[in-house]
Amino acid sequence: MSLYELERTGDVQELIRVIRESDNDRVRARGAELLRNFPDHDDRRDVVNALVRAAQDENDDVAAKAVDSLDELGGDAIEQLIGDVAGVDFDREGADWVKAKAFVRALGADVPELRMAAANGLGQLEQAEAVGKLTDCFDDPDSRVRARAARACGKIADPRATSPLEELLTDRSAEVRREAADALGSIGNRQALQALLPLYQDDSDRVRQIAVSGFGSFENDRPVDYLVAALTDDSPTVRRTAVYSLVELLSNVPTERSHDIRETVVEKLSQTDDASVVVPLVEILEESTQEAQRRNTAWLLGRVTGEEERRRVIDALVTALGEDDQMLRQFAATSLAELGGEKVEDPLLDIVTDGDRDPEVRAQAIFTLGKVGGERSREALDAIIDDTEHETIRKRAFSAISKLGGRR
Repeated sequence: MSLYELERTGDVQELIRVIRESDNDRVRARGAELLRNFPDHDDRRDVVNALVRAAQDENDDVAAKAVDSLDELGGDAIEQLIGDVAGVDFDREGADWVKAKAFVRALGADVPELRMAAANGLGQLEQAEAVGKLTDCFDDPDSRVRARAARACGKIADPRATSPLEELLTDRSAEVRREAADALGSIGNRQALQALLPLYQDDSDRVRQIAVSGFGSFENDRPVDYLVAALTDDSPTVRRTAVYSLVELLSNVPTERSHDIRETVVEKLSQTDDASVVVPLVEILEESTQEAQRRNTAWLLGRVTGEEERRRVIDALVTALGEDDQMLRQFAATSLAELGGEKVEDPLLDIVTDGDRDPEVRAQAIFTLGKVGGERSREALDAIIDDTEHETIRKRAFSAISKLGGRR
């Protein structure tokens, strides 16, 4: 029976026999690879034991596939391998520091896949004491080990890894640069964020995206020019990430600096292509669950939208007028006032003349009509003053109609 048939029928015992007895290295390696597909099998213990033995096979490919399978199986699988290699019984000595010590020892194993697994394990344990040993692996000849060690440092997020990770940003492997950039973003201190700035020009789309994503964590306007440059990136994903980071940046900057930074962002965004900026902003307003992001987005849309995406922006802002978040409603109203024109007046009239609408939403729409409306709005507000019994709506209507020439 073929290995494919053994996998399809779930005959793990026969797969284990093949790994143990076959003289063909390629067949044993493929069998070890297939065993990763049975994480919840009744014979899991036998599967793990067989892979632990195979991970110490004289053939490098068999050992590599076995280690990868143990890593995929998760749980105690990789720990059993590391414990076996390090001579530690985790069942008797299961403390995290004991496991970490064994993982550190395995970082010096001959098989690179085992070193990778050890780095993964240290990242999962999040033992800060292991950072020095992990950064020592940044000189490993196997790029996969360097990448896993960088990823583990990101999970631990200890600032002591910042400088070594910064050195990895020039690694010849894009995967290593990507993991290093991601780890620096997780650490997030000033040095780590500064190190990300030059990466907006990296050859790898994924590295650029990670770097640009990290720019949103700054608390100053330093990355604004880099983010604006990223808005014209060849990669749509990088461009969209740049917009998200600009919005996040506005949420993170200190209150006393927010006005100046907002103005800088608006100035830069206004000089870029309308659709590349506005479409992601609308998506944030429509889909984000973070209040600060949505408020900043609503504010920005009134100041950076051109004619190309005007209709879609107005629809999104009008919808935002109906949200529970009062501040979001206010920002949406001010942006609609900034946009102005009949395309804004028409949907607002639909809201203010709808007696079934929430009075607070109608009142906000009335306020905006006072800034953008024409004769139709004046007539509608005049009628509302006579018909409504809601005091807030009446007051808002009086205020708005006075800005439109008063009652006649």
